[in-house]
Amino acid sequence: MGEHLSRRLHQPTFASVHLEAILAVLVAAEEINRRFEAVCAEHNITVQQYNVLRILRGAHPDGHPRCDIMDRMIQRAPDVTRLINRLVSQGYAMRDRSHEDGRLSITVITQKGLDLLETMQADMSTIERELASRLSPDDVATLARLCDVLIQP
Repeated sequence: MGEHLSRRLHQPTFASVHLEAILAVLVAAEEINRRFEAVCAEHNITVQQYNVLRILRGAHPDGHPRCDIMDRMIQRAPDVTRLINRLVSQGYAMRDRSHEDGRLSITVITQKGLDLLETMQADMSTIERELASRLSPDDVATLARLCDVLIQP
């Protein structure tokens, strides 16, 4: 089926087409993640921190409690509190108390965090365009639909 996958894994055949498809998805995701990691490293953050900043930008100016951030993350991090602490110490986010429940800590993106995302946008868009150029619009729609089927509970 996939000659690139066979070459990449040095494996001419697979036990089943299902296993081959699973491996192809994992290898493709790793390739995309590797490219994102390279851009993030240039800006001294991790992909997980980038993901959290994007989540917080989507909630700007209100922010999210830690549990909502965890629910929205692409790659689940075992210690979101530590990840948020690093963003706060770098000045990309700040903590505030919920107006409805003073016991609840809300993390909010700062202007410095918004500026960082804006600076990174060109490089992230280049990755997206490069990968998108390999697929037709119909292929992209099919890929998104198939991945949605795979991630359903």
